[in-house]
Order: sequence, then structure tokens, then C-alpha cells
Amino acid sequence: MAEAGVSTVPGHMGLIADAAEAVSIAKEIGYPVMIKASAGGGGKGMRIARNDAEAHEGFERSKSEAASSFGDDRIFIEKFVTDPRHIEIQLIGDSFGTVLYLNEQECSIQRRNQKVIEEAPSPFLDAETRRAMGEQAVALAKAVGYQSAGTVEFIVDNQRNFYFLEMNTRLQVEHPVTELITGLDLVELMLRVANGEALPLGRDEVKLDGWAIESRLYAEDPYRNFLPSTGRLTRYRPPVESADPGLVVRNDTGVFEGGEISTFTIR
Repeated sequence: MAEAGVSTVPGHMGLIADAAEAVSIAKEIGYPVMIKASAGGGGKGMRIARNDAEAHEGFERSKSEAASSFGDDRIFIEKFVTDPRHIEIQLIGDSFGTVLYLNEQECSIQRRNQKVIEEAPSPFLDAETRRAMGEQAVALAKAVGYQSAGTVEFIVDNQRNFYFLEMNTRLQVEHPVTELITGLDLVELMLRVANGEALPLGRDEVKLDGWAIESRLYAEDPYRNFLPSTGRLTRYRPPVESADPGLVVRNDTGVFEGGEISTFTIR
């Protein structure tokens, strides 16, 4: 990513032998640091360290959690960005070398590093930062020859400095907010690209019209500190869908009243 001209968080990306080396690296970067599982996702294998003791313990815990969750105990350390926002750029690329960024999705409202609220456009970005982030996302995708829909995630500080976090090479749950502000059907575009077709529009044709918000519903028990809650879904009353241009309401769901919430995850 650095070679492609993408802003990256200061850190150490090489293999770390043990907790003592982790502490040495953390001190060199400067506290606070984020200790993260290389193969991680969903907030697993992540620890913030603000001193040597937390770096030592955090490395051991992250390594153990990474091994059990992903079968890969590799850990990296990077600078922890204070007052962060989680903002990602939606993009799509075809087999003819065209990559378009379709504006952004902000996913800063989270619990346990799991996204809860997503919105587009971000209320924090200005036009200049949006363009800079979009252009870097496009450069990243072109550097790896990426085709189809994907998102490039950035961490953004309170001065609108942004740093590459990861790329999701798939369609994400939050893609409807982008569809609603651009008027584009991302699934259709993915299928057309997969069929060998060229993207039917240019960057200057990508709209940014209106504002959209998505709320994820989790199977959790708020009376037990939001622990996972499985079993029968006894009552489910989603909001009434609406195609009114002034207020579109859309439900994307895979559950139904009377159905079972399983202990297993299907991805």
C-alpha cells in the first residue's frame, strides 16, 4: 500500500518473535499503540497498549486469541490513532482497468469493534478529503489489479488525517447506504463486471444525492451486557418499507418471526 502511495499508519509489519520484542517495538513507535492479529477481523485479537506492561500482556493475549480464532498467531503493531473515525471508500473496478470510487461510508459507531450504525455520506468529511481518500483507494485497487466491488477502510483522526486500515474484497453489509446516495445497484454492477463488461459510467457521473443511514440489528441481550442471545425469535417487527423518494426505507434481512437464531455464523 505504501508503494502505491496510500497513507499508512506508522508501525511495525514484520514478524514479532516474543513479548519482549513487542515492548521494544511499541516504545520505538510511541505509545499508545494498537496490537493486532495479522489474520484478524471483527475486533478479535486486538489490544490497545499505553505502556510497557500493557504491551507485554496485550501481545500475549492477542497472539493466543489470534491462534484460537484464525489458526494464525502472527501479530503486528501500529500507532493507535486517538479520537478515530472509521470511514471506508466504496469502489468498483472492471477488467479494462477502470476503477471508480463511489464516495464513502462512515462506520464509527461501534460496540466491541463491531459496526452498529453506518451512514453515507460521512458528516465529518469535506469534499477535499473525500476526493483524496477516493483517489488513494483507486490507486490501491489498481496496484493489485482489483476487479469487482470492494471497500478500502481508513482510520481518520480529528484533523482529517487518514490512514489505510484494510481492504474488503467483497460486498459489505453496509453497501445499501452507498446505493441510496448514488442511485447505483452495486450487485448489478458486480455481475456485469464478472460477465466481462465495462463499467457503464465514469467518475464524473457518480452522484452524491441525499443521506442514508443503516442500523444493524444484533441478536444480543442488553440486560446481560449485550452477550450473544440465541434461540427462537419470538417477535420481529421490522419497519415498513417505503419507496417514497423523500424517505426510502429498506429492509435487508435473513431472519423471520418464529425462526431460530443459531450459535453458528454463516459468512
